[in-house]
Amino acid sequence: MSTLSPPEAATIPLLKAGPGRLLIGGEWVHAADGATFPSINPSTGETLVEIAQGGAADVDQAVAAARAAFEGPWRNSTPDERQRLLWALADAVAENYEELRLLETLDMGTPIGRRRPGPSSAWEASVLRHFAGMAVGIHGETIPNSVPGSMFTYTLKEPVGVVAAIVPWNRPISNAIWKIAPVLATGCTMVLKPAEEASLAALRLGELINEVGIPPGVVNIVTGFGETGAALAAHRGVDKVAFTGSTVVGQHIVRAAAGNLKRVSLELGGKSPDVVFADADLNKAVPGAALGVFFNSGQICCAGTRIYVERPIYDEFVERISAQAAKLRVGNSLDPQTRIGPLVSAEQLERVVGYLDLSREEGARTTVGGARLTEGDLARGYFVPPTVLADVSDDMRVAREEIFGPVACVLPFDTAEEVVARSNDTQFGLSGGVWTRDVGKAHRFARDLQAGTVWVNSYNVMDPAVPFGGYKTSGWGREMGQQSLDDYLNVKSVWIDTA
Repeated sequence: MSTLSPPEAATIPLLKAGPGRLLIGGEWVHAADGATFPSINPSTGETLVEIAQGGAADVDQAVAAARAAFEGPWRNSTPDERQRLLWALADAVAENYEELRLLETLDMGTPIGRRRPGPSSAWEASVLRHFAGMAVGIHGETIPNSVPGSMFTYTLKEPVGVVAAIVPWNRPISNAIWKIAPVLATGCTMVLKPAEEASLAALRLGELINEVGIPPGVVNIVTGFGETGAALAAHRGVDKVAFTGSTVVGQHIVRAAAGNLKRVSLELGGKSPDVVFADADLNKAVPGAALGVFFNSGQICCAGTRIYVERPIYDEFVERISAQAAKLRVGNSLDPQTRIGPLVSAEQLERVVGYLDLSREEGARTTVGGARLTEGDLARGYFVPPTVLADVSDDMRVAREEIFGPVACVLPFDTAEEVVARSNDTQFGLSGGVWTRDVGKAHRFARDLQAGTVWVNSYNVMDPAVPFGGYKTSGWGREMGQQSLDDYLNVKSVWIDTA
């Protein structure tokens, strides 16, 4: 495997601690056994840097550091203190956002031009600021009771303790901050395990966490492979696991958590329906549905990959979304004109290409894309163009299984009742969308869809105040919103005889 040429290597923001270390107890340390692994640029297939490969001994140390911080002064930190630290971290993220985005682009492949330049575009900073406001609003309540006498009852909300946060590679900055923010707001401590495919942004966040004065051990970061995450999930010193990733791994985590019955929240996979009725505004629905499935090269859990189109407009829609897909520029993630970057890894490339081969065997018709790009510089990376599959049926594996790539399955339907039933005929229930000018139809679909989020005449819109999470095998609990804090808090009931 080759290494980066000096000009490209020079574009990597310097991690002051060096990328080959772990953050444990406020200190940057090497893995106990000195092991490292390469971070790969998916646009070129080349090695960026070597990252520390944490093992069981490192997990033990990180959990011990988190426990010491939780049992120490942090447990008695005031809401105002936690709010000020969240604000400080938000400011640091905004000020260093271009650097964070470059790290995300280099080791995950997110196109650098996807977001507007400048600190005002740092959506993740707004998440931290939102939770800063929530930090001073956590409280119990007084409860009237029916017990004879003079019993006074009230509740306290207390931090659950040490959190193991295990996050995926598809949105490195967001995924890390979605866990860090509620941990800091509630007074918990954490060990963050970023995905091995995209750890650099999380490590830079660790440096910012130290710089703004968050106490040592409150946030620890251990990089590594699945074994590292498994050690965290099973660790008896961990009080809660907050996991984002695949449903299969989520099921493993539930089993691992049984040892001490630790709290578990899961944001898992999806195969989301995006329904286009004949009365929809196609000038809005076509690019909106395309963005819903091709955004981030299809590597988002809520991607609207099952596009159901009412039969009278089916052929027109297939033609128009195929033309829309063909216009999206595929290229190196550092190119500002790129709209579709690479898949994250050679393993993910093999998975997506395998599904494309399977789609032809199953009888789907490819209208655009459909194969790995192998010309010019793109042959060095892991590129699959936006792909549209028509003539898909519900029983095909490409319509039922999460591909996690830029692949849209377009299926016709005839009635509203039919498309609701077909949309719900899945193990998943993360999200869905509907495009129609009929507000009544939109409300009925939103009510009847078995999913945690429904977008109407839009797709993939998010805000820190609005909860996000799934039904069925798409997860337990919620990210963001007031509801997300509940997973990080214990409720204690207090009875006082005032007689």
